Amino acid sequence: MFKRLLFTLATAILLLAGSTAQAEGWKAQWNNGTRIESEDGKLKLKFGGRIQADYTFVSADDPLDGGIEDGFEFRRARLFFEGTLYERIKFKAQYDFAGGEAAAKDIWIAIDNHWGELQFGHYKEYFSLEELTSSKYIAFVERSLPVEAFAPSRNSGFGASGESGERFNWGVGAFYDADDFGESVNQDRVNLTGRLGFRPIYEDGGKKVLHLGIAASIKEVEDGGALRFRARPEAHRSSRFVDTGGFAADGATLLGAEIAGVFDRFWFASEYIQADVDAPGAGDPTLGGFYAQAGFFLTPGDYRRFKASEGAFDRNKPKSLFGKDGGSGAWEIAARYSTIDLNDAGLHGGEQSDFTLALNWYPNPATRLMINYVNADVDQVGKANIILVRWQVDF
Repeated sequence: MFKRLLFTLATAILLLAGSTAQAEGWKAQWNNGTRIESEDGKLKLKFGGRIQADYTFVSADDPLDGGIEDGFEFRRARLFFEGTLYERIKFKAQYDFAGGEAAAKDIWIAIDNHWGELQFGHYKEYFSLEELTSSKYIAFVERSLPVEAFAPSRNSGFGASGESGERFNWGVGAFYDADDFGESVNQDRVNLTGRLGFRPIYEDGGKKVLHLGIAASIKEVEDGGALRFRARPEAHRSSRFVDTGGFAADGATLLGAEIAGVFDRFWFASEYIQADVDAPGAGDPTLGGFYAQAGFFLTPGDYRRFKASEGAFDRNKPKSLFGKDGGSGAWEIAARYSTIDLNDAGLHGGEQSDFTLALNWYPNPATRLMINYVNADVDQVGKANIILVRWQVDF
């Protein structure tokens, strides 16, 4: 039903755009996605999606062997439609079909003001550089241990965000916890989340960047509520090797600090996230983790793009395109160390450290091949060696 609905909607929009093109004048173009725009620029429409096809190969110690398996999956299979209406109103609807149902990802409406945007709907909370970097643009197949465990992702609410040139970006909002369809699952539980990014260095069109950021999220839990923190070993076809399980809590305060840089072909990023938990029955534990990652483009002239207005990494655009004039596309190597500690006071969720090596090939701006090797070490339990391969296209 959802597929038919999206197809019908897209067809109607295309027919509308086609008929209007004769009367008022529209222009269509491909810019890593199909874009339609009125000649006066007041109406802008874009539609597209992404496909991420993943292969997983595993060798693990006996205690972990049953929790992770070889295999293939479509990690993401998304379609979206977004636009700007009369310069001031923006909207987006994005669904993911990879799980067999049309799970809501981004469904929101925004008002564009001179100072920033007011946004209402289902979208990512303002927390974490790696979380706010789209899965299309992250350097590794999966996000790091502490980001998966602690960083709030998409929830339903409202917020305000803005930027000041290339130096500052900010966002603050209030969100209900929401399910895969955007519906709030507990209206008595609200997250207050905010983030501030500052770039003391932004030069040469983004080839030299130093980014600093801080974020906080206050999670209030009503009587009888519970919290849970857990993480996979940076491989989606796996159970969580570290997991606190659900425990009674009155709330938690998440704090995040981030730093990232781009210096021509070299880039780096690191975050520390801490959860101060208000759970008297568990001894008010403090949990946390961090990651440090860095990469280097083997092909001259290529560098990792950073989008200052959002304070996050952006689409890589190879200097040479594969198959055009003998071009090879862009080649990148990267490494990451991440660790998480879910043991404190009365909680015993486990400790884990991962080391990941990556090789990425970008034939063009809309396609990439990713190969990751992950060594996951679960304290006092065992180790797993994982190879991940992803083919990705977005359109």
